Amino acid sequence: MSPLSLATVTDWVGFSRAVRHLHANKVAAEDVRWRLAGAASDDLFAIADAIDAHSLPDAPAMHLPKSFVAPAREVFLHANEDRLPLLHRLAVRIAHDARAWADPLHADRLQFDRLHREVKREIHKMHAFVRFRPIEEIADDCPSVTRHVAWFEPAHHIVEAAAPFFARRFATLRWAILTPRVSVQWDGRALAFGPGAQRADAPCADAGEALWLAYYRSIFNPARVKVAMMKKEMPVRFWKNLPEAAQIGALLAEAPRREQRMIAAGGAERARKRGSVDIADSAVSGVPVEAADLESLRRRAARCRDCPVADAATQTVFGEGNAGARLMIVGEQPGDHEDLCGRPFNGPAGQLLRAAFDELGWDARRLYLTNAVKHFHHELRGKRRLHKTPGQQEAAACLHWLEAEIAALRPQAIVALGATAARSLLGRDVGVRASEGSWVDRDDGVRVLICLHPAAILRAEESRRAALRARWIDTLRQAGPHAFADMAPAGGAC
Repeated sequence: MSPLSLATVTDWVGFSRAVRHLHANKVAAEDVRWRLAGAASDDLFAIADAIDAHSLPDAPAMHLPKSFVAPAREVFLHANEDRLPLLHRLAVRIAHDARAWADPLHADRLQFDRLHREVKREIHKMHAFVRFRPIEEIADDCPSVTRHVAWFEPAHHIVEAAAPFFARRFATLRWAILTPRVSVQWDGRALAFGPGAQRADAPCADAGEALWLAYYRSIFNPARVKVAMMKKEMPVRFWKNLPEAAQIGALLAEAPRREQRMIAAGGAERARKRGSVDIADSAVSGVPVEAADLESLRRRAARCRDCPVADAATQTVFGEGNAGARLMIVGEQPGDHEDLCGRPFNGPAGQLLRAAFDELGWDARRLYLTNAVKHFHHELRGKRRLHKTPGQQEAAACLHWLEAEIAALRPQAIVALGATAARSLLGRDVGVRASEGSWVDRDDGVRVLICLHPAAILRAEESRRAALRARWIDTLRQAGPHAFADMAPAGGAC
């Protein structure tokens, strides 16, 4: 048969009428050629020779479930040219057997669901990434009126579907959104759609945009930067039309330095805000520690509520061991057992660590054990408290206590168990797998051995656990000379 033409790429009414007609005349989807006026690949001569879908005789209705029809209207907005035969095939199959729609693994259903997700995502991205700029419109004998205009380049035909959101969100403003295919404007009463536009038709930046960019830079948190996730949520194709995107490169380049400044200043700044400059403040700022020992630090830390998870924990779990120790062991955070008993490394991971001390011939009484984070970070699952990896905010809040312990102890070396410990000790991200067994010098000259956390061994697959543990023991063995070093003079044990 001759090709069928639709009035626009979003002509759902014409498409529905054509599918009913084709079904009534038993025309298979693979025998139909579609022409869409306004499509990027349209051919004016081909469209002129095609049959207008709206001119087809009316046909009996097809009984289709609402759970198919509602998402089908959105799949119809996809830019994929295969969507029309796909929708036609599915409609015919479901009309003949309603159970066909309940098969989620059929190839057509899988493609349908994928296209539907992509259209929904594109509508969401339009809602998120449209940026309006104000322009003044002056008419004869009328005061000037401000209209907000935006430029957007959607990947699918979703402008008509997305526009009502902006009418609700900005009901009191006059605005317009320009796109290459269609434009929409709101006068405060109704939406009006018109022909597409060019990028040059949209207004340029104004003074208000400079203020927005200053605000964007001020709220950019370098400690939470995850570039891959950012690009997933804000795809790069949108960046050219987002004013803040021009700032992203410089902000990412500066992020490591800003993050280190935040870490270095975090603990002391909180102490200053409380009006209490104490041993912890001195440790962060580099002032020599004279008037405090580990026991006084323990008493002060017990009252600390700087950590975001402090109120949910049972107690502060401070370090313990010999105050003259030459080797310091730093883990991630206390677990459930440690939170209840108030002592570090007393849970399953701690038992594995203490067993390693025995195997290495280390006297645990000559060591000092602590954690980078002093409170148990967890989430409730029924009555169980499940461990959650502490974030940078929790580590930064406890950093001044860790630095105070180091300043009071003055160890020769430190073993960093896991990424959180290494980051807190060195002030930067450390790939534990890549750096395992490496010694890194801190700014104060103390050497840090990068090592797996014992919990990583417990979580490993049974087939890998023995080999992983043997490698872990070999890494710990490198710190042996410091474990047996002469004890430093100390005022007592903590």
